[in-house]
Amino acid sequence: MSASSSLAQYRCPSSVDPLGFFPRCPSSSLLPAKSLCCGCKKAPPHTLLLSSRRRRWRCRSEMEQPRRNEGRRTKRIPAESEKGVDPVGFLGKLGITNKAFAQFLRERYKAMKDRKVEMFTRHANLLEMASGYEILGLHRNMLHRVDFMDWAPGARYCAIIGELNNWSPTDNCAGEGHLGRDDYGYWLVILEDKLREAETAEEFYFQEYNYVDDFDKGDSCVDVDELMKRIDDEYWEPGEDRFIKAPFEAASKLYEEVFGPNGPEREEELEEIPDAETRYKAWKEKHKDDPKSNLPSFDVIDNGKEYDIFNIVDDPVSREKFRKKKPPIAYWIEMRKGRKAWMKKYLPAISHGSRYRVYFNTPSGPLERVPAWATYVLPDEVGNQSYALHWEPSPECAYRWKNKRPDKPKSLRIYESHVGISNSEPKISSFREFSSKVLPHVKEAGYNAIQLIGVPEHKDYSSVGYKVTNFFAVSSRFGTPEEFKHLVDEAHGLGLLVFLDIVHSYAAADEMVGLSLYDGSNDCYFHTGKRGMHKFWGTRMFKYGDPDVLHFLLSNLRWWVEEYKVDGFQFHSLPSMMYTHNGFASFTGDIEEYANQYVDKDALIYLILANEMLHELYPGIVTIAEDATLYPGLCEPISQGGLGFDFYVNMAVPRMWLWLLENVPDKDWSMEQIVLTLRGSLQNVGKMLVYAENHNQTKCARLSYLDGPCVCSFLVDMSISGGKSFAEILFGGDEKCSDSQHLRASSLYNMIKLLTLSMVGHAYLSFMGNEFGHPKRVEMPITSNNFSFEFAKRQWDLLGVQIHKDLFLFDKDLIKLDQDERILSRGSSNIHHVDDSKMVLSYIRGPFIFVFNFHPECTYENYHIGAEEAGEYQVVLNTDELSYGGLGRLSFNQYIQRTNNRRVDGLRHSLEVVLPNRSAQVYKLSRILRA
Repeated sequence: MSASSSLAQYRCPSSVDPLGFFPRCPSSSLLPAKSLCCGCKKAPPHTLLLSSRRRRWRCRSEMEQPRRNEGRRTKRIPAESEKGVDPVGFLGKLGITNKAFAQFLRERYKAMKDRKVEMFTRHANLLEMASGYEILGLHRNMLHRVDFMDWAPGARYCAIIGELNNWSPTDNCAGEGHLGRDDYGYWLVILEDKLREAETAEEFYFQEYNYVDDFDKGDSCVDVDELMKRIDDEYWEPGEDRFIKAPFEAASKLYEEVFGPNGPEREEELEEIPDAETRYKAWKEKHKDDPKSNLPSFDVIDNGKEYDIFNIVDDPVSREKFRKKKPPIAYWIEMRKGRKAWMKKYLPAISHGSRYRVYFNTPSGPLERVPAWATYVLPDEVGNQSYALHWEPSPECAYRWKNKRPDKPKSLRIYESHVGISNSEPKISSFREFSSKVLPHVKEAGYNAIQLIGVPEHKDYSSVGYKVTNFFAVSSRFGTPEEFKHLVDEAHGLGLLVFLDIVHSYAAADEMVGLSLYDGSNDCYFHTGKRGMHKFWGTRMFKYGDPDVLHFLLSNLRWWVEEYKVDGFQFHSLPSMMYTHNGFASFTGDIEEYANQYVDKDALIYLILANEMLHELYPGIVTIAEDATLYPGLCEPISQGGLGFDFYVNMAVPRMWLWLLENVPDKDWSMEQIVLTLRGSLQNVGKMLVYAENHNQTKCARLSYLDGPCVCSFLVDMSISGGKSFAEILFGGDEKCSDSQHLRASSLYNMIKLLTLSMVGHAYLSFMGNEFGHPKRVEMPITSNNFSFEFAKRQWDLLGVQIHKDLFLFDKDLIKLDQDERILSRGSSNIHHVDDSKMVLSYIRGPFIFVFNFHPECTYENYHIGAEEAGEYQVVLNTDELSYGGLGRLSFNQYIQRTNNRRVDGLRHSLEVVLPNRSAQVYKLSRILRA
């Protein structure tokens, strides 16, 4: 048996950053296959490398053993992660029998498994796949330096330029070979801290300093020699450290034993060497009378099988002793020095707030870029170029979190906001102003979550933040990272969850400050050619099949959760990424349209991975899908073939209301069409998020209402310009309208909100200002309005005007009704009465009966509505009350009604109620009557 056949090489790639920057551990470069444990074939503990916060490794074999019984067909046993997984499981639940779509789901599942195999050859798991922000970008290293890492596979040279080196492209560049760039295109630039005058270099290269973690600890002035002596006395037992003290002792003794003190010096002088088993038995015989050692005892048995596989038989006492012995990390930590010692000895390589960019030399010439992983960026200013700011506040100045995350509520009432337009003045508002003015208002209004638009950095303010340039940076227009943390913390203190409207469906086409042509090539983050450009918006489309792009996007999601403690995401404009036509096509309702050649399978796999990662790491997180095409399985479990979202948005509802208000006379409204649109596709009503009105109001909304099941995703306007708000349509843009117009506007406004919130769905959303009927649309400063802020603000002073005060009071009472009675968290409603001729509809949800009379003129006396339970019902909400701007036509004794035994709407009992025109009432079962 040859010596070479008994050895297998192992290498240790980085699991978080599979770049190979760090040299292979000498102790793991050549490990004997004999060291494999019996049965399980796992590497023993000494072959594993310790993980650190910044760098993680795992070991895997470079050599694979030949397959045995290669010609024999064996039954495949599913892996543990595959058990309980049915790629087409949700089809039966939704009643989908299309074979082509089922086959597409199976192929997608197989492709996802292949993608994971590809990913996990470089990353240990999804957690590490989504931890790129820990090492990429600028990060302080405990070895008195700052490390910069970035991904630019098309570049030939990389350097950091900025105020730290007077913008020189040669002073701080990546090293030669794999210490500077690995095979995957990741670059490493090390910025060494500078010694202060009269200070000497470190005695030990590995001297570490506490900068942030436990920054006030350290500076114990411990003597290194004394520390080493303590380790010998307290940690090592006699004999355990002999190979550490003399690393070549074992090798020299082995040579002496084999060849003797006067051994051969040339190969020709070598005698025949006995085989391993003979030498081992001879060694055991020679040392049988040796005194007992503290070293672990073990024996090796050759089972005679092929490939030189051995079993190791060890002493149970020694094994248990070895496992209990922990590495001497405490002594190592004690050797660290504190921040005070570092400040005394060094000047930072790059100071907090210093401006910088990354410099690349590419085949097309030199380029300067704002780093893709930068956490604070100043986009183009007048006369200035874009640059990143190194954000490293001192631990004393860094924000300290005060409040815990609120628990996830059973029903969501989301207040959608844009920080920039939240001020009443014609200017861009800030995080601080939003925290002090808007958050208390949201709490007073009764909402339990806020959803923020446009928080990631974007160069074009008119895009409302949808053309993202820097995915890891908060928008500098609104404030600093610390101020955004303060906003989130204050929201949590008020019991509000914080969601981000995240845009991973496309990116801005900017080059200097964005990701387009980042390393000079056209296929770094995005597809090439037409596939890489959005057909109408001019944005770039991500290459979701690339593991490094997935690394970037998954890390971005986790960054916002870890760094800023956000509680969820709404994934914006999913049709743009799920279809190669970017959703700009009409859907006839044929299921095969969700599985044809225009569906981007890689994008769907990314959404599955994103949901899997987020829900596995953060069980309380909320993910919302904004998909106008209602892709089947959006909110179904991943194990059943779904995409794994918690909620999906029924985007047809606000478009329906807008179309009715603008184009259809009140008397022609169809109750059946309203119910059909509100119920949506019914693929998962319990996961539906509904809203009557938000920022996406456009003039194209009529198509989704007229076309019924046909949904056209291009109806969503990403620039938020040109569409009117409901209040602007109803009131005519003038609060001084006639009494009749005022009554109509207030009644319809309140009825639309009540119907939208209460009929279906488990989550409700309202845009900032809609709660009090903001009379102006949202329109960002653009060329067509001469960059005016007239419509890019909120008129909070209107809360003092009676009309808007009444609307706000109804909105508060509506939200409080859900808060107290859990309307949204109840099961689906039973829609039992729909009368188009009388324009009346009614439905039951839990113990509540909701009754609506949309007729503009007719008031119905003694109107019979079916009831499931016999009892006494009391009106708990009435849109016609005087305090809401109504006429108060229900008398006091009409607020309580008893059922009778008349069968109506297929139910055994009924209520006889009064229905004033353009009004709605909510009846609650207050007392059950027994027969």
